Amino acid sequence: MKLLSAQTAGWLHRRAENVAAALLTAMFLAFMFQIIARYVFNWPVGWTTEVCVLAWLWGVLWGAAFVIREEEEIRFDIIYSAVSPKTRRVFTLITGLALIALYGVSLPAVADYVAFMRVERSAYLKIRFDWLYSIYVIFAVAMLVRYIWLTWRAIRADAPDADLSDKSHVS
Repeated sequence: MKLLSAQTAGWLHRRAENVAAALLTAMFLAFMFQIIARYVFNWPVGWTTEVCVLAWLWGVLWGAAFVIREEEEIRFDIIYSAVSPKTRRVFTLITGLALIALYGVSLPAVADYVAFMRVERSAYLKIRFDWLYSIYVIFAVAMLVRYIWLTWRAIRADAPDADLSDKSHVS
């Protein structure tokens, strides 16, 4: 079952990387502005700290949801690469089912809490907190979709990663 063509998926992935790069750039520019304003002009500004924190939060969750590929995820490689592909499939099933359950159970409460946060605003930029923290809902939905897909692939015996027992690619 192919949802997107390779060309469309590649284009979407590059746009997700562009968003992550823009967030990192915004964080860097705000940080540099803060240093120059404070130490060159003796004019401390608070909004720059807010921009840095929000760009970091969005960047990390956006990147984890849309930029990081499955093979780039953190694993206990010593164990994972030492076991057979069948055992790796079982690991993927267990992990996938656990994460689907955790994200699935928590999603309604998370969405309610983020919606509730519309009553608060950030200190300097006065942006509603529900907008600021909506990235977590996006992240949680993306993780649910990712782990449903990975679990489905593991059930079908369609290995989600390369056979790690072949060490010829390791230098």
